[in-house]
Amino acid sequence: MELPKFILGDNTDHPDAIYIIHTEFPRFILNLEDDEVEWLEEFDQHDEKEIESETENLIQQATDFYDREIERYNA
Repeated sequence: MELPKFILGDNTDHPDAIYIIHTEFPRFILNLEDDEVEWLEEFDQHDEKEIESETENLIQQATDFYDREIERYNA
């Protein structure tokens, strides 16, 4: 089974937080409440340079995913 690239998540212990989980490298969890990113990978120096340039794009993709999902829920 192949996981979707993004998964929407929530947690009743954090009722105001909405989480987007990115399941591909580099895996991370984005908290849309405060835009905090929790990386689920450890990076070497080479990876860090690549991740730096990709981070903004990945976060934009995650927020676009969220907007699309909410639009579908409301349809």
